[in-house]
Amino acid sequence: MTRSIFYIVCVLMFFSCNQTTKDTSNTTEKIVEERMEITTKQGLITKKSTQSFDDTYTKLVEIIENNPNLKIIAQLDHQANAASVGLTLNPTKIIMFGNPKLGTPLMQSVQSTGLDLPQKILVTQDDAGIVQISYNDPKYLQQRHGIQGKDEVFTKISGALDKITSAAAGL
Repeated sequence: MTRSIFYIVCVLMFFSCNQTTKDTSNTTEKIVEERMEITTKQGLITKKSTQSFDDTYTKLVEIIENNPNLKIIAQLDHQANAASVGLTLNPTKIIMFGNPKLGTPLMQSVQSTGLDLPQKILVTQDDAGIVQISYNDPKYLQQRHGIQGKDEVFTKISGALDKITSAAAGL
């Protein structure tokens, strides 16, 4: 009898020593985020529009459609999507578009760039009626994906996005 108790105690000790505890708190996640040095506006370019939401978005679509080098991939109306499930959201639309002649070489260089391509431009209107246009800074994407030797491509993309968004915003 004492022998079987001894074996049971040994088995329990063995299993308790091999257990690993999982930290279910958010501490680990917060430490990882702190190491990544995430800031709320990192890599984001935002411009204030001088036009209404509808005029800004319509102008943006026209500019992209009238550029033979660009192709619209998708348009999403986040406000309409929210309304479809009974939620409200200020006017928010995103247009996804690209130029395969510029984007493909970037993805050939580093395929993870495909996470950020095609390009996206977000048009929003806040509670105060302020309309803004936001997009990812191409130089940030270059750093994010560690793309080397494509400075000329990124400069061209940066210039195009600046012109497109400035014109749509009436700047």
